[in-house]
Amino acid sequence: MNHQTANWNESSGSNIRIAYAGTEFKDVIAAGLNDGFKIEYNDTIAQLNDYLGEQSILSVPDIMLVEVDAEGQWVKLVEEVKSSFLLSGLIIVLLSSHSDKTLKQKAAKLRVHDFYTAPFAISDIRERLNFLVRFKLIKPKLLELSKVVDTAYKMPAGKRFIDLVISGGMLFFLSPVMLVVAIMIKLDSKGPVFYKSKRVGTGYKVFDFYKFRSMRTDADQLLAKLSQENNQYAAEGGEKTAAFVKIKNDPRITKLGNFLRNSSLDELPQLYNILRGDMSVVGNRPLPIYEAEMLTSNEWSMRFLGPAGLTGLWQISKRGKEDMSERERKKLDNFYAQKYSVWLDLKIIVGTVPALFQKEKV
Repeated sequence: MNHQTANWNESSGSNIRIAYAGTEFKDVIAAGLNDGFKIEYNDTIAQLNDYLGEQSILSVPDIMLVEVDAEGQWVKLVEEVKSSFLLSGLIIVLLSSHSDKTLKQKAAKLRVHDFYTAPFAISDIRERLNFLVRFKLIKPKLLELSKVVDTAYKMPAGKRFIDLVISGGMLFFLSPVMLVVAIMIKLDSKGPVFYKSKRVGTGYKVFDFYKFRSMRTDADQLLAKLSQENNQYAAEGGEKTAAFVKIKNDPRITKLGNFLRNSSLDELPQLYNILRGDMSVVGNRPLPIYEAEMLTSNEWSMRFLGPAGLTGLWQISKRGKEDMSERERKKLDNFYAQKYSVWLDLKIIVGTVPALFQKEKV
């Protein structure tokens, strides 16, 4: 066994431990991560497996960084780690020398934390590893926050009554329109009528979020690339720092999808979410998990203490405008979470009608 422990920089203020397996990217990893991380290098996955088997609860690493091997040993290793009581909390990041859709799908099924394909920027990996460790430490606090929200934070009866009246009434009267839209989607492109995704709402609660499908069926796979190249919010500091993702002139949208989005007809299935109590008519937009995990600081977690909603201050003030900054959107969300009321909701509902038809394609 050829273990080599990297020099530890005490002045970095970090104590992140990495168990690494592989030789192809070893020099790149050493050059980019030795300063600030404590790395245990292993030439093979078998050696890494032996190393992990020697660890105790006090010495288990924070991160497992593994080069994907051609024989597929990495799959067995990840499965064993996931099933281990001691190692199940490990952050798992994979590195691959070539792009392979099948590998990525397998990694996603195994629920690894990230997958990088060469060529990759070591600075991106460094920042991602730091974030994953910080989020791992924050997550238990978020779970506690969710419990507090569930017991101490109740939606006002008047607001819930308005939600039931509006969502129930609109579902009844708009059911013919929704049927026509469903038929048009089926005729326009292959794929399901509805798009379902996991969203984070009040108190960081995750729920199934419904929309009429307006994109190609491979839209989720294209998101990572487009969020780097076309993200509206990336202008403030690049893809690394942008918490929200909004694609300019999104090529994933179908021909019919453009009309559905510009008319907001794609949002109609969320009336079902409102009826169920997942969200409200007015509130802060529930976010995809990859966005929500970027908003866990004390400054911005406030937005999750207000109701999740179909429409809100963002939609009626600057939705679709090129000058909408990430910070402005966060501030609008925080303001609503602190100041929402039935009267404010009624004003927002009235202001939503002219905001439904947006001009800019963002």
